[in-house]
Amino acid sequence: MTDKMNAAVFEGIEDIKIKKVDIPECGQGEIVVKVEACGICGSDIRNFHIGLRHGIKSQIIGHEIAGIVHEAGDRVKKFKVGEKVAVAPDVSCGECFYCEHGFVNLCVNHRMIGTHWPGGFAQFVKIPDEILQHGMVHKMPEELSFEEATLSEPLSSVITSQKEAGIGLGDNVLIIGDGPVGCMHLEVARARGAFIIIMAGLKKLQSAKRFNPDYLIDASNADPVKEVLKITQNLGVDAAICANPDPSTQEQAIESVRKRGRVILFGGLSKENPWSKLNSNLIHYNEITLVGAFSYPAYMHKKALEVIKYKKISPEKYIDRIIPLEKIVEGIKAAESGEALKVIVKPWI
Repeated sequence: MTDKMNAAVFEGIEDIKIKKVDIPECGQGEIVVKVEACGICGSDIRNFHIGLRHGIKSQIIGHEIAGIVHEAGDRVKKFKVGEKVAVAPDVSCGECFYCEHGFVNLCVNHRMIGTHWPGGFAQFVKIPDEILQHGMVHKMPEELSFEEATLSEPLSSVITSQKEAGIGLGDNVLIIGDGPVGCMHLEVARARGAFIIIMAGLKKLQSAKRFNPDYLIDASNADPVKEVLKITQNLGVDAAICANPDPSTQEQAIESVRKRGRVILFGGLSKENPWSKLNSNLIHYNEITLVGAFSYPAYMHKKALEVIKYKKISPEKYIDRIIPLEKIVEGIKAAESGEALKVIVKPWI
């Protein structure tokens, strides 16, 4: 076997090149995974346009990874060559205040595969000992395809955020954002017992119809707040989830929930425009709970794989484009434009 592999290397803003790079060597406490599938995430789209954190360049990106253990070091006991694994990007330090209190997603030394380590848009990815100890690598249920397993990464965040916000039986829920994450929120809210699910969006409404929301609002033609109040007899929903990077939708969410309702800020905003103008009087007088939601603990990644295994979401409805590594920029643009709901890169086709 050649000692080179194909990889998509982020060289700088809107500059990704397919290169021949060295296949990573496997140390005693490490594994090397043959990447069978890696999903294009909303953060990949954002990073393509504004760059990686800390100005990092010349890095292999991609972090929704599924593949086969190709090599395992002598000190590795948890994984064996030939096992199917799903890999999530977050890596904590295990030592800071937040790690010690169990909030590893808030680690002050938080790092990610695809930013601080080479990622999954390559034929192989190395998982060092530090990631095996403080990251998220789990064996895949045998029932899952590699493409399906890539969905476990974004799904982990969705499950965690709804659990923390207490969305459950009888809730009426508004989801603002019709991308793959918004659709996952729809399916998870339904699985948790929500009664009425309203989705508002722009680019991917046709794809969102596959998931049968009770109401689907085209935000380009209608005011989501007015439509929600009409649907709920002017009461408002129990919870609103902002599953997009637009600050104006956070304002809409505050105006769409009932008194003592909950708003989940799920989608991160760009660093260039991180501010929104929330009506603080509504928050104050209506006793609205405003919740931030970022990432997840490792056990939630394992749970997400089980959620897919037991068909609590419908993976076949998300994945509508599979591309080779060489077409990654086309894939990013298709996902961004709404031409595709979820794009999966397969480095070996």
